[in-house]
Amino acid sequence: MPGLFAVTSLLSLLPADASAHGPALDRQLLLSLWIVLALFALAHIILLVGLVARRHSAQRSIWHVEYVPLLALAVLFAVLTIRAERLWAATRYTGASLTALQVEVTGVQFAWYFRYPGTDATFGRTQPQLVAPGEGNPLGIDPADPHSADDMISSQLVLPAGREVDLAIRSQDVIHGFSVPEMRLKQNAVPGETIHIHFTPTATGTYAILCTQVCGMGHYRMNANLRVVTPPDFDHWLAQREKAAQP
Repeated sequence: MPGLFAVTSLLSLLPADASAHGPALDRQLLLSLWIVLALFALAHIILLVGLVARRHSAQRSIWHVEYVPLLALAVLFAVLTIRAERLWAATRYTGASLTALQVEVTGVQFAWYFRYPGTDATFGRTQPQLVAPGEGNPLGIDPADPHSADDMISSQLVLPAGREVDLAIRSQDVIHGFSVPEMRLKQNAVPGETIHIHFTPTATGTYAILCTQVCGMGHYRMNANLRVVTPPDFDHWLAQREKAAQP
């Protein structure tokens, strides 16, 4: 069957699933694909039944052949919409746990910056007029804020496996699209807004971070890496970075 082959082929092309919420999203996708395949077959059956019924009963109303399927489709799509909305909201609106690792993600033409709050677990204040990449301050961190002293900026996102992460996504200039296919994550970074998403990486490895919004001439090179490591390796990496950042 061409439809069955298409569904199977599409699923085989999906990137590896490396997040705790990924299986639920993949199940939703699989359910949607099977429903589309079933509706494709059902639509042809309804057309055939309608043609045959009209030929044999031109005067008798066959409204049920036309309107009952439409009503059923409306209910079906409403159910799918609610399921999808709940899955999407699980990483956006439900809120991360109090023990989640806090990381700030900032998109700027044409790079991603990742900021960790340090030992005080509080991000320092930022000021747009202080942004100076050439001077080592690409995010405009205010040195007058005592919470900024231990903030650490990285060009790659390093996370521990098995721990929930709360990402605060921002943009300095235009709309960027933060996307990690293996983590089943995609969220726009919008200037003037801080948007939170949370997830739990489950598999160690290195994954590509992409920009999915055309953000300018250098859009093609706006990439970074997400490196998921074991908790001890993450603690070692963070300690080394904090030590190197000390004056």
